[in-house]
Amino acid sequence: MAKEAYAARNPDEVHTDVLSNARQACYKARDAFYACVEKESDKKQTEIASKGQLYAAECKASREEFVKHCRTSWVKHFDALYCKNKSLKRLLDDKDSGRGPLSLPQPYTFKPTTTS
Repeated sequence: MAKEAYAARNPDEVHTDVLSNARQACYKARDAFYACVEKESDKKQTEIASKGQLYAAECKASREEFVKHCRTSWVKHFDALYCKNKSLKRLLDDKDSGRGPLSLPQPYTFKPTTTS
């Protein structure tokens, strides 16, 4: 009943200030969570987020705020983006270590025995 009454009063009105405030709250919660993840990265990571992302238990409260303030699809998107950026940064920071062998294969160490 309340939903129908609201729709009858404001059928085409979009409250952009409400949408903007919710988006800003989501971004703030997201930034707080990922700042915590970066700060606590040296600790054992025991909690699981979406996309297989692990984070420390100390960040559990900020994760709950992040999930509370953001839509589920946004949370999944931000987690995927964070994981992609972290793996890309790791690949770029490793420089040549992830490219495979750069030297030619070594000669055989097995020497056939000759029987005369």
